[in-house]
Amino acid sequence: MTTTLVKILIVDDEADIIESIRKSLVRKGFEVDAYSEPEKALIEFEPNKYEIVISDLKMPKMTGYELYLEMKKKDPNVKIIFLTAFEVQPYEFNKICPDLTVTNFILKPVTMTRLVEAITTRIKN
Repeated sequence: MTTTLVKILIVDDEADIIESIRKSLVRKGFEVDAYSEPEKALIEFEPNKYEIVISDLKMPKMTGYELYLEMKKKDPNVKIIFLTAFEVQPYEFNKICPDLTVTNFILKPVTMTRLVEAITTRIKN
């Protein structure tokens, strides 16, 4: 019997956060690619390559929202979880990304238990 790993893309401009999350998710059995520059992540992003994208919301040059919208052009079914240090205002993000719900956002600092739970839930939906 062959098992396939869930493949995740992480994008965050803070290298220490990327490495910490990447290592923890790999230990949990996920396959992870990580980028500190959203532009590079977008270049490598292909339809159906990742089950889910985890992105910081506030990054220089390109926000997580902008990254998501560009990825959505390549793959309309892309699933995303945003990590943010700021409280999310549903009214504000609904103007930019009406297809997202508050469940797409996790406040930093995030525990691995919470992140794995969010990944599992988001992949199923």
